Amino acid sequence: MAERATAPKRGRSRASASDPTAAVKNSAPDLADFSKDEEFEAYRMMLLIRRFEEKAGQLYGMGMIGGFCHLYIGQEAVVVGMQMCLREGEDQVITGYRDHGHMLACGMDPKGVMAELTGRRGGYSKGKGGSMHMFSREKQFFGGHGIVGAQVPLGTGLAFANRYRGNDNVSVAYFGDGAANQGQVYESFNMAELWKLPVIYVIENNKYAMGTSVNRASAQTDFSKRGLSFAIPGEQVDGMDVRAVKAASERAVTWCREGKGPYILEMQTYRYRGHSMSDPAKYRSKDEVQKMRTDHDPIEQVRLRLIESGWATEDDLKAIDKDVRAIVAEASDFATVDPEPDASELWTDILK
Repeated sequence: MAERATAPKRGRSRASASDPTAAVKNSAPDLADFSKDEEFEAYRMMLLIRRFEEKAGQLYGMGMIGGFCHLYIGQEAVVVGMQMCLREGEDQVITGYRDHGHMLACGMDPKGVMAELTGRRGGYSKGKGGSMHMFSREKQFFGGHGIVGAQVPLGTGLAFANRYRGNDNVSVAYFGDGAANQGQVYESFNMAELWKLPVIYVIENNKYAMGTSVNRASAQTDFSKRGLSFAIPGEQVDGMDVRAVKAASERAVTWCREGKGPYILEMQTYRYRGHSMSDPAKYRSKDEVQKMRTDHDPIEQVRLRLIESGWATEDDLKAIDKDVRAIVAEASDFATVDPEPDASELWTDILK
């Protein structure tokens, strides 16, 4: 059996300012007790996001994807663990421009997501939004947003709608460590706590806002404390371990559903690729990236637990990878043969 946490407790990490991996190493051992089905669910979904993003990177290099493209490789555990605690079709999700993983975790069709990346009719925004702007009302996914921090007040507004309607749905607003320094974030915090809105602010701290380390850009690098002046509780979470993410997410969701107001989760995670596909990421060493991949990779952690627990063999996991690759290949094929939007689409879906 995989190792289980017997005495969950909260805690603050004491990360070294010079070592981005230290926060992960020092995070409190607060882990959800995963069943066999949950381990497989997490493994398959994280692997789908990883393979999808790898393929998106390839298509971008081939010139099939234009504009900006921000990959989620390395951060998969954050959205997968969070989504395991939400009610499908009821709780809302909104995020920034690194959004493909969030869409897939919400259950959006990989073909539609990939087709939007390549600007095709079958994309979720009819090929007009691209990587940073697509939505699914059915899946309660209210978009990736290209303006830094713009999704935070929008996510707060979704929570206001829930409170106004008297339901117990929860809004989850994802944003990064760079966006955490935007003024509109704190206006949202104030409103959310004042009106006890059911919103979870998930700060995906991947250690670099574009190309600047958090230690150079943020006076307070413990982002879980960013809501203290508004009396909003917060936690630092090992965002590379899907069990830690789920455990913290369950607390946050319960807090919101009980009408206690907003909650902040700082997910300490790491992106393996550059900020976007045009970023060579020369501001960090290859050793730093490799160390995170070797010691903390979110998918590898689940793979090892499945094998060590006797729940899966190497062949079983290779079969899952084969299935996932087939799904991604199908999405890629669709996204390269689906027609581009007709010129008349320039005049549709416009607010007048």
